[in-house]
Amino acid sequence: MRICVFGAGAIGGNFAARLAAAGNEVSVVARGAHLEAIRARGLTLLTGDKKIVAPIQASDRPADLGPQDVVISTLKASSLGDLAESVGPLLRADTQVVFAQNGIPWWYGAGLAKDRPKAPDLSRLDPGGALAKTVGFDRTLGGVITTSNQVVEPGVVRNISPDRNTLWVGEIDDSQSPRIEALRRTLIAAGIASPATRDIRYDIWHKLMANLTGSTVCLILRQPNTIQGTPVVNKLVRRAHAEALAIAAANGVVLDDDPEVRYGPKRVYPDHRPSILQDYELGRPMEVEAIVRAPLAFARSAGVETPTLDAIEAICVSLAESKGLYAS
Repeated sequence: MRICVFGAGAIGGNFAARLAAAGNEVSVVARGAHLEAIRARGLTLLTGDKKIVAPIQASDRPADLGPQDVVISTLKASSLGDLAESVGPLLRADTQVVFAQNGIPWWYGAGLAKDRPKAPDLSRLDPGGALAKTVGFDRTLGGVITTSNQVVEPGVVRNISPDRNTLWVGEIDDSQSPRIEALRRTLIAAGIASPATRDIRYDIWHKLMANLTGSTVCLILRQPNTIQGTPVVNKLVRRAHAEALAIAAANGVVLDDDPEVRYGPKRVYPDHRPSILQDYELGRPMEVEAIVRAPLAFARSAGVETPTLDAIEAICVSLAESKGLYAS
């Protein structure tokens, strides 16, 4: 396949290197020193005791890369405006665009099953309808990522979770189309797990549980994930988790997400600062809308009371706005 990874940082770099090593024609949209290093020396992936060096085409101008079979966006939700402005030259009528991001995606309300409630107003996730106009729903695929990576130096990505690299992909109407099956086969052949899913929104909400109920508390306390294991904080995240499960259920997504597994005494928390906290500390635009505010819009549209999450929302929004990293 001819595949462009749009946003080839740590996660995108991992996937791009694997896909290129598997024989696909891979290009990346990247910036700065990372881009210059990839151009000069290729993209290097360190995973376990393996080293993959992938000579791939790289540019900060999508127009340099030409039309693609698949575009995989690993951009954060707060950066998707950049994709909307520049992705056009990568697209043919049949190009697939996978939006693999944290939180509620911009396309969530399209293709909903008839037995699920209508989504609330999510227009703030796609200001001006730019993504709907440029990419469109017909090209769009949902994506959910589970992997841990870091850029250790420009052009070099270390995969911290060699046995946990997963990209769930699904049609936004959950149809089991030939193109989704072909994409899953391509991912699996590259060493990227891609389990079959018949409900991509289930996977979205399941991933969201960690960000909405745990990562937000880490942001508020400016502490790594390990803080969630302390007794007083553990009570807080459990209350947030119960409310989040109720929001999902009220919107037709009943999660198999045992609080004793997620927040029980046997849980081992990685000593890692979640991305929303990293963005705050580094002064980068924050995914407050997709991770915090959009889920609570679902709560309010369904009449679900969420006092704990309401407080978390207020503090997260205030913190982000105080540094100019989010605007209500």
